[in-house]
Amino acid sequence: MFVYTKEFMRLKLILVLFLLGFFFGFSQEFYIKGDIKDVNNQPIAFANIILKTQDGSQPTIGTTSDDLGAFSFMDLSPDNYTIEISFLGFKTKRIELDIQSSVTLEPIILIEDAQQLEGVTVIAKRPTIKRLVDRLVFNVENSTLSNNNVLDVLKNTPGVFVNDGKITVKQSIPTIYINDRRVYLSIEEIQQLLEGTTATNLKSVEVITNPPAKYEAEGGAVINIVMRKNLITGYNGSVFGNYKQGSEFPKYAYGTSHYFKTKKISTYLNFSDSPKREFRNNKENINFFASDETLATSWQTDYRRTRRTSNKNINANIDYDIDDRNSLGLATTMLIAPRKSTKTFVNSDTEVFDRDKVLDSTFITDNRLVDETFNLAFTLDYVHKLKKEGEKLSVSAHHTNYDFSSFQNVDTDYVFPDNTLIRNNRFQTFSSQVIKLNTGQIDYVLPGSSWQFETGAKVSGINSESILTQYIFDNGERAIDEDNSDTFLYDETNYAAYISYSKDWEDWSLKTGLRAEYTTINGNSVATGQNNDTDYLKLFPSLYLLNKIDENHQIYLNYNKRIYRPRYSQLNPFKYFLNDNAYVTGDPNLKPQIDDVFTLGYTFKNAYTFELYYRYENDPTLEIVFQDNDENILKYSGTNIDRSISYGLDFTTFSQLTDRWSFYVLSSLFFYENQFYALESGNQLFTNEKWTFYGNVVNYFSLLKDRSLNLELSYLYISQIYDGPKELSAISGLNFNLRKSLWNNRASVNIGVQDVFNGQFVTSTTQYLNQDMIYRSRKENRLFTFGFNYKFGNYKLKSTKRVIDLEERERLD
Repeated sequence: MFVYTKEFMRLKLILVLFLLGFFFGFSQEFYIKGDIKDVNNQPIAFANIILKTQDGSQPTIGTTSDDLGAFSFMDLSPDNYTIEISFLGFKTKRIELDIQSSVTLEPIILIEDAQQLEGVTVIAKRPTIKRLVDRLVFNVENSTLSNNNVLDVLKNTPGVFVNDGKITVKQSIPTIYINDRRVYLSIEEIQQLLEGTTATNLKSVEVITNPPAKYEAEGGAVINIVMRKNLITGYNGSVFGNYKQGSEFPKYAYGTSHYFKTKKISTYLNFSDSPKREFRNNKENINFFASDETLATSWQTDYRRTRRTSNKNINANIDYDIDDRNSLGLATTMLIAPRKSTKTFVNSDTEVFDRDKVLDSTFITDNRLVDETFNLAFTLDYVHKLKKEGEKLSVSAHHTNYDFSSFQNVDTDYVFPDNTLIRNNRFQTFSSQVIKLNTGQIDYVLPGSSWQFETGAKVSGINSESILTQYIFDNGERAIDEDNSDTFLYDETNYAAYISYSKDWEDWSLKTGLRAEYTTINGNSVATGQNNDTDYLKLFPSLYLLNKIDENHQIYLNYNKRIYRPRYSQLNPFKYFLNDNAYVTGDPNLKPQIDDVFTLGYTFKNAYTFELYYRYENDPTLEIVFQDNDENILKYSGTNIDRSISYGLDFTTFSQLTDRWSFYVLSSLFFYENQFYALESGNQLFTNEKWTFYGNVVNYFSLLKDRSLNLELSYLYISQIYDGPKELSAISGLNFNLRKSLWNNRASVNIGVQDVFNGQFVTSTTQYLNQDMIYRSRKENRLFTFGFNYKFGNYKLKSTKRVIDLEERERLD
């Protein structure tokens, strides 16, 4: 029998240790870690790092540097390697390594790639366009466009149209995001914000025509403005201002932004104000009909409207990095429109003619309106980065408090043709709306080598109280008009969850997702006792497929379903009288609009894109003006029309013709059909349809030897188009703008003219069955403009601007 002795045990231990050492000696895996910096010892984020063996015996692998310029390669076997580091605007650097153990490299310094051209140092690159499976990415980092403001960059972005106070994508207003966080301001306020934000910190603009499941199902296209994160400790700031002179009044805007960063804390603060007066002259012709469909009376009205506003915007955030894997963020967005500076004055004369076109009488209306808005939003974010590169969990909570109030006084005098008084009437209206919005959401991202999985959930609760009190006067005594006063209570809860998966192959890319939203609604009219309880579950699938045929040709196909919920103001059943003969009313039973959108596209050389699209809109919500021929009253009513169908061909390009001349073209030829119920015409189903052409051409010229003077010349044309029952006339406009950079791009001034030939006046015609209205609107379209922007401090700091992620705030208007 074998006997275990101490000597044998000692021998066995030695043998085991020898075998373990032998095993690890041949199987040990190493790592390479390093940091990328510039010559000023500042970190370079998002640099491309490629690692390959010198003999090609192992597959090439790659990564990018993080926000602090750090990178790493793990699980490496001993071998001779070559590291290649590249970044836009810098010379590529190569390092050879013999890896026999783990290595932490000394900081790797990249040198700017400055090319000498006729004595001028050129480091800026041309902007580039990249088509991803679900979006178009317009890269402008380190390009000539980065000398402008962010709004100027949007004007250059393929598929985006900026004109007349609006930003549109495919004839609709998009949702604006900054770093995947939604901006909850009006389009006008967003333009003010972006106009005062330098594009020096801008990395790219993503145009997402059909947003995937991660984004809210509410709304149409998404524009995601990607800003580079704040990398450098210190402080910088900027100030901006602009002046616009119209035919009647001047308009101003000014603001300032400030950035500050320490090792763990990053802060951002922006303030802007836009005091202005705007004038509009509207002319309206209405034919009212008798029961036998013959002309009963004709009204011709001349409206003169002056509105004074001064909206204060405050946007701020603070980010705190707890450690390498955990961070907290607090953001706020505030809109304050005080009563003393928000006033509207309307004077109108209406001439009433009989069926023989003889003047019967005239009524003169004087309307004085003051209103006040406080829109305060707060968001708290927490992000946890898990051990796997790119894997993270984020949690967000949000609160909005929206408080709006308005008071109007309306006096009307009725006179005979000889100006003798028939009678007069007076009423006053007080209205208010308080909305409290609370949301919470959680998101999880799991990346793979060529795939990515995302999932998340969100819950939101909206509580709204709307009050309307109308006062009438009898012998000078004021009394409440009980028939036109009410309190409307509205509660809505929305539960949402989504799942998304994407996969890339050599020539193909796929992305698919599904979002589910369950909504419960309760609307209660206190005065009438009308109560509306409803709930619905909607599924929103999305599918994107992209094929890279070769380096010059790409085709793509996508589909998704979207929802447009009624704005809160459209749900109020009040009759809000504008004057004695016109009122606005809503409908608490309005349905959400559901869209199905299909797109087939082709891109040539990443510069020329053709898209065929088809969009079916079920139960669209529109405000339609109906004329009541029995009472001679106009009703502005929010209502669901039956359906809308549109399809067409879009073409976009951003091309460089010469070294100093580039141009952008956006054109669309599309067919639009909508069916709606004519509520004042026996509730008949009526159809409008029309082909429309939409085109915009923008030319950009770089002047002077140092390219510090830039000229922008653009032309817009839109042919006749239908909007529900209204046919809108064709418009055209020519704009030009000169911009001069000063003091090594620290400052800039610009001067220009918008709508040079004053051709953007719109005529709206509604003529069907027993409805006959023509509405002509003339406002201050032709504007002389002057602006400036100045950056101070360490102006190379990168923006940490963040905004809240709540789609419900868009419905507060």
